[in-house]
Amino acid sequence: MRLSTYILKRLFYSVFVLLGLSVLIFTISRVVPGDPARLSLGPLAPQWAVDQLREKLHLNDPLPVQYFIWLTNALQGDLGESLVSKRSVMKDFLTFFPATLELVIFSIVISTVLSIILGALAGRRANSLFDNLVRVFSYIGIAVPNFVWAVIALFAFGYVWKVLPVMGQLSVGLSRPPVVTGAMSLDSLLAGRVDVFINHLSHMILPSLCMSIDRLAQDAKILRAGIVENLRKDYITAAVSYGIPERRIMMRYLLKPSLIPLVSIMGMEIAASMGGSFIIETIFNWPGFGRYSMWAMLNKDLNAVVASVMLMGLFFALFNIVVDVIVAYLDPRIRVMERAK
Repeated sequence: MRLSTYILKRLFYSVFVLLGLSVLIFTISRVVPGDPARLSLGPLAPQWAVDQLREKLHLNDPLPVQYFIWLTNALQGDLGESLVSKRSVMKDFLTFFPATLELVIFSIVISTVLSIILGALAGRRANSLFDNLVRVFSYIGIAVPNFVWAVIALFAFGYVWKVLPVMGQLSVGLSRPPVVTGAMSLDSLLAGRVDVFINHLSHMILPSLCMSIDRLAQDAKILRAGIVENLRKDYITAAVSYGIPERRIMMRYLLKPSLIPLVSIMGMEIAASMGGSFIIETIFNWPGFGRYSMWAMLNKDLNAVVASVMLMGLFFALFNIVVDVIVAYLDPRIRVMERAK
């Protein structure tokens, strides 16, 4: 089976997964207690205004009719209007999502680079002092939630040492560059505002680091275990007996197969970071899509809730496909099996 055929097959299956997710989240958002029209207009709004909004949202129609209307509009790129912001949900998505995306990408770079370095060194020096320290850090990093690290970082670097900014995307006194992509880091570079780029980068350090700690700890632990296991394999023993340099064995024969289980879960971790970013964004006052989604759920903003969950589901599906392709590249056995089908 060719790689393009495999990707098309996975995309085809993902369509049905997303359809099932849309039915589930649409049904849940409609049957939970509370009148979204009343919540949107407030307790003092007249009943006629509430009835008018319910009619506009098709809340008086049967549930299958409501879903069919929503699905028809969604396939045309219309995700509805937010009851909170009074704007198109798609416009809100384009406004808030780039901020979350750049935060997640920065955290991915931190966790990936550090986890590979720590995991590889700990696995190569198993049971040493450095390995024990990495294992202790892994246990603590996995056990302690991200928001705890965020509160600690907020107190330590925002109020004790005051060496890093802890709130927002930009310091007071700096003007935001013209919006082109929505991501301030890219917009500042496109506008030639190096001062804004450096300042914005300093604002991303703490939230990105706090968002990446649990992923860093888990990935380092998995890579360390993979290297320790592969060191016992016969082909590594044979490579050592042939006199192949240790650096070459590590980079070419040991690290590559040890990365397979790590890469297999990284797609889920990245997508989960996008879905769970609302805690970090709320603590650091980061105007991202995660915080927007949380407020939509708290205010029962139907269109925004459904759109948020569907977009997260879409990213889960896409990241899983990308991970499968990378794993197939790292593991030749998978390519052989696919060609044999």
